[in-house]
Amino acid sequence: MLKKNDEQARWAHPATASLHAGFRSDPTTKAVCVPIYQNTAYELEGDLSKIADVYNVKEDGYTYTRIINPTTRALEARFAAVDNAADCLAVASGQAATFTALANLCSGQPGDNVVASPFLYGNTWNLLHNTFRRLGIEARTAGNSDPAEFERHIDDRTICLFGECVSNPILDPLPLRNLVEIGRKRGIPVVVDNTTTPLVCRPARLGANMATYSATKYVCGHGTTLGGLISDYGNFPFHQFPNRFPLFSGPDEAHGGILWPQAVQEVNDLGKSAALLKARMTWLRDVGACASPFNSFQLLQGLETLHLRMRQHCESAAAVAEMLEDHPKVVRVTYPSLFTGRKKELADDLFDKSYGYGAMLMFEVSDAANGRALIENIEMLYHVSNVGDARTLITHPVSTTHTTVPRETRMAAGINDGTIRLCIGLEHTEDIIRDLERALSAVN
Repeated sequence: MLKKNDEQARWAHPATASLHAGFRSDPTTKAVCVPIYQNTAYELEGDLSKIADVYNVKEDGYTYTRIINPTTRALEARFAAVDNAADCLAVASGQAATFTALANLCSGQPGDNVVASPFLYGNTWNLLHNTFRRLGIEARTAGNSDPAEFERHIDDRTICLFGECVSNPILDPLPLRNLVEIGRKRGIPVVVDNTTTPLVCRPARLGANMATYSATKYVCGHGTTLGGLISDYGNFPFHQFPNRFPLFSGPDEAHGGILWPQAVQEVNDLGKSAALLKARMTWLRDVGACASPFNSFQLLQGLETLHLRMRQHCESAAAVAEMLEDHPKVVRVTYPSLFTGRKKELADDLFDKSYGYGAMLMFEVSDAANGRALIENIEMLYHVSNVGDARTLITHPVSTTHTTVPRETRMAAGINDGTIRLCIGLEHTEDIIRDLERALSAVN
């Protein structure tokens, strides 16, 4: 295990951190790749009082893979360095990451609320508005992306402000700096979902307090492995707001009356984030949504090339957006580099220009029939309702993900009859454009 504070200052560039942070070599064999520790339990050797200290969060150690595993811990440490986070927690999926990050903030009493962006991934919307409601946590939706709309919904039971850095699928940019200012003023953390823009958007630089990722997408990069990551940037003082976050300052009965601000001082490797220490030792332990060691190994492989892939994704996406913008059969193109006015200002602030403006774009043809015709005439692109693959993925939401959503509701959310979502992969840009032009030739 690592010592507290021995990693974060060492890696100035994500490219280096993605290869070196968190693990140097196996202590027994000196193998330089992180091994797959495909096991569940760990031998408890030596002084029983010291073993008890591990279970009581007074000393680092491995107890059970549902809580901590060496392969997964290497992934967590490495991604924390890549994402400029104090620490990271790996879980089974992106949905598990969002659930764990937000549920971990609750007071333990019914009546908490999350103020969320109106533009959310469908399953996140369902988690907040249905599943959380059944657990006594209310989701309050801002009327639009105006920061004042978020602030209007805040009260003394608000546990966080939440949104996607760039929403999936309509690409609405989150006014993150403004939300951070509101959060600091009101004593509320800002949690963002940065699944579709890792490295392209840097939440820590913009002042966010925590971020969630579906590592299934770009961190993995190849459509093979489920996983989720929670980054804590270590910049929100939960213990200073005991009325809003009583479990971060007072005794937590979920772990024998432990005091998390005290416990985080007792351990080294796990002592970089009180919030994630609490999540690991209570929510991860009890809900069991842990990352598989094999999946963690797969995600480590993807992470090594994330910085290279995101640049290529973004470069190709910009070229495809320009082609579509000029195509006579395309009604509208939505891509951050083409924004104007306030949205362009927000996008320019969110995105790291050394990468680009992301891999996802939307465009529209005239109606649903032409949307279906386009999809039915693609040859190379994959018709898949996923994002973040090495392959270019295309979908017609009206015929797939939004087929059961009332027309008025989806239109209000920016999904029109002829809307097409496109997630650009790593094929040569000319081949992507050629396939799209062929499919567009079938559109009236």
